[in-house]
Amino acid sequence: MMYSDYSSEKGASRLLHRVYAWMGGALAITGATAWGVANYPPAISFIFQTPMVVLLLFIAQIGLVMYLSFRIQKMTLQTAVATFLSYSFLTGLTLSSIFLVYTHQSIAVAFFICAGMFVAMSLYGIFTRADLSSMGSFLFMGLMGLILCMVVNIFLQSAQFDFFISLVGVGIFTLLTAYDVQQIKRIGDQMSATGAPLGKVAIIGALKLYLDFINLFLFLLRLFGQRRN
Repeated sequence: MMYSDYSSEKGASRLLHRVYAWMGGALAITGATAWGVANYPPAISFIFQTPMVVLLLFIAQIGLVMYLSFRIQKMTLQTAVATFLSYSFLTGLTLSSIFLVYTHQSIAVAFFICAGMFVAMSLYGIFTRADLSSMGSFLFMGLMGLILCMVVNIFLQSAQFDFFISLVGVGIFTLLTAYDVQQIKRIGDQMSATGAPLGKVAIIGALKLYLDFINLFLFLLRLFGQRRN
């Protein structure tokens, strides 16, 4: 029994290490791309002065996430990696706009706050003895409600409502981080018993945590970001 527990713990640890490695690599690609595009005026003009380009980028991002999520079992590991990294690159293209809207200092502040919260909730998800599974349906409904509120506020253009949406967004993605980490850990426990390969599972786990981090960062930026004059 003790050996089995040790084996499960080792399996979960191996999976989490791979997940965080892929997630970190994807965030590095996104950050480098966003910074590079923001400092290259022709690229900024091409992307954000042409509505069709922005629309195509968003469609491509959604398409890659759906493709990776629903086709992962039939992909090779190389295809899964290429899809995930391509998505992180496209996200960097669209996120370059934040450098045009917010000051560099406020972006850095929001990033470090996000990183601290993410690490704290990741550790909670790894080490807590509480079962967070029951939060799954609650968080999913909250996420759907959040998206609906954001769509409504496109038409209302209410600053107060936007502030409320940002607060709720921070809360949801903070909790989702702990929830997703615990779920990934449990998958690692299960896979260690079967000896199943961790490669593609690590990519899906990295995608989930990458999305948690990016969305948490963006909502924090909406709350604390100082706009450029």
